Amino acid sequence: MKKLILGMAIVASAFVFGQKGDVNAQLQAANKAAMDAYNAKNYAAAAPKFVEIYDLLKANGQDNKMYMYYAGLSHALANNSDASIKIYTDLVNSGFTGVETTYTAKEKKSGQVVNLDKATWDLMKKNSEYSDFKTEQTPSIEHELYETLSSLLLNAKKPNEALVIIEKGLVKFPNNAKLKEAQTTAYLQSGNTDKFISGLKEQLAKNPNDATNWYNLGVMQSKTPATTNDALDSFKKAIELKPDFAEAYQNLVYTTIGDDGKVVADINALRKDKPDEASKLIDARRERFAKALPFAEGWYKVAPKSIDAVTTLKEIYVVTKNNEKVKEMKAKEAELSAAAK
Repeated sequence: MKKLILGMAIVASAFVFGQKGDVNAQLQAANKAAMDAYNAKNYAAAAPKFVEIYDLLKANGQDNKMYMYYAGLSHALANNSDASIKIYTDLVNSGFTGVETTYTAKEKKSGQVVNLDKATWDLMKKNSEYSDFKTEQTPSIEHELYETLSSLLLNAKKPNEALVIIEKGLVKFPNNAKLKEAQTTAYLQSGNTDKFISGLKEQLAKNPNDATNWYNLGVMQSKTPATTNDALDSFKKAIELKPDFAEAYQNLVYTTIGDDGKVVADINALRKDKPDEASKLIDARRERFAKALPFAEGWYKVAPKSIDAVTTLKEIYVVTKNNEKVKEMKAKEAELSAAAK
C-alpha cells in the first residue's frame, strides 16, 4: 500500500497586531524559530513553535487554527505520529477548513500591494494613499485533513479509527479517490477481506488503469481456489499496465504452480502402492510448471538480480528437464549469493 507522503509549503506570516509590544515580540520570535526550523527540515523543533504561535494568538483573542495545522504537519513530517494524529483529529472534529480571507490594498506611492488585517483594511479605505482594496479567500484544505489523518491512522495500524474518519470524510467528499483508497486499505488491515475486495473492484471500475489495484485484487483472488483463474487474469492485467511489475510476475508463477508442497507430498505417498496415480500427479505437476515457465522468465527479465526469481526459474527448469538452463541458473544463483555476502 502507498506510504504517507506529506508536503506543503508554509509561508511565513507577518504579525501586525494592536497589542502590547512584548506579545508582538514573542510572536515574531516564535514565528522566526518555527519557520527557520521548518525550512531547515527540523520538523520536530518546528512543531512546538507553531503550537506556541497558536497559543499566543489565542490568548490575545485570535483562534487561528492554521498554526495548529502547521504543527500537525510538522509532527507528521517528524514521524511523531501520536502528536500529529491528535492535532489532526482535533482539527477535523472542530470543523476547521483552513479557509481564510486575505485583505490587500495597494500603496499609491510605491505601487506595492500590502496584506492587512480586516480592521486595518477597513480603516485604510478612508486613506487616500491606498487604492485597489481587494479580498480573496484561500481554498479549503478540509479534504486534505481527512486524507492525511486517515493515512496517519493507517500507518499507525489503527484501521478501525481510520474507518470512522474515512466514512465521515466520504459523507462530505463522496468522490474523493484518496479516501476511497484509504477505506479499502482500512478494510484489509481490519481483516474485512470481503469489503476490501469490493473496494478494489469499485476503484477499478472508476480507474481500470491502476496496476496496483489489479495486483492487489489478484492477491486476494489467489487465496480462494474458485477464483484462481480470476487471479491470473488480474495479475496479467497488472503486467499489461506495468510491464516491469515484478511482484505480479512472481504471483503469476506461484498461482499457476499452486500448492506444490502438498502435491509433492501426495506423489511421495502414492509412489509405492499406487505408482500409476503418482505418475499422473507427476505429469500434471510438470504441465503446471511448463505453464508457469514464461511467467518465471518474465519475472527474471524484469528482476535479474532477484535471487528468488533465479531460484524459482531454476526449479522450473529442473521439473521441465531443461538441463542447460538449470546450469545457467545455478551459476547465476551462486553469483547473486556471493554478491549478497
